[in-house]
Amino acid sequence: MPITRVGLVAKRGLDAAANILAELAGWLEARDVRAVFEVETAKLVGLPAGRPTSTRDELPKACDLVVILGGDGTLIGMAGRIAQAGTDVPILGVNFGSLGFLTEITLPELHDALESALAGTAEIDSRMMLLARTVRNNEPFSEHAVLNDIVITKGALSRIVEISISVGDDPVTRVRADGLIIASPTGSTAYNLAAGGPIVHPALDAILLTPIAPHTLSNRPVVIPASSEVHVRPIMDSNSEVFVTFDGQSGFPLQSSDIVSVRRAPRSLQIIKAANRTYFEVLRSKLRWGGSTP
Repeated sequence: MPITRVGLVAKRGLDAAANILAELAGWLEARDVRAVFEVETAKLVGLPAGRPTSTRDELPKACDLVVILGGDGTLIGMAGRIAQAGTDVPILGVNFGSLGFLTEITLPELHDALESALAGTAEIDSRMMLLARTVRNNEPFSEHAVLNDIVITKGALSRIVEISISVGDDPVTRVRADGLIIASPTGSTAYNLAAGGPIVHPALDAILLTPIAPHTLSNRPVVIPASSEVHVRPIMDSNSEVFVTFDGQSGFPLQSSDIVSVRRAPRSLQIIKAANRTYFEVLRSKLRWGGSTP
């Protein structure tokens, strides 16, 4: 499908992106492509009145490609909105953050990457997403699509929490820990990695279950097929505080009757890759494998 509208989104308050965004809008329009600014990004640039803008929630349906200027958090937030909108709009992420596993395209690479996207020759990485549904008192309560992870964790002043985990109809275990991470392969290099979970290549169809600081050392991370559905239930008493968060973007406290079920989402996220850079090159760069530490 030809790209005729490109959505532009910057990290909130990223003043350093203002001039780049203004130049990018002119570059697109010189190629008969309309730049659609996200509302807050338009204010950052000082966009004149009358130019097309869109909220972050509406942007996936207002454009054919989204360009993100920021870090992985900005990209992850837009990924959830694209899934919620039920579209297949690809994302081109330009790294203004400190790490950038997902926003891997650098500023010098931006125009070449856009040229490839507009020409239909860009390499696209399809990333599996997860769909989390919470049932409360046997009634649907919430639904969230995530790119990285669903995290169930204790409150700040709580003791360790107990969590019952099943895969399909099969009970797996009851974990006593600080929490549990349910991650996609993309999320394997996020909180999952910090908690001692494995790195899983994003081309694999898998779901990761990683306890956070488990009370029993035999409770180890588990990798299961992406065709599975995971059911998680907190075992709570009157003193328990248990929270669930979705990609670190939103969340809420759980109740004792809640069941959080996680499965592969029906749609994958389409990310435009940097040319001539492999996944393992990104890992070596971001994790400083084989190089000196600062």
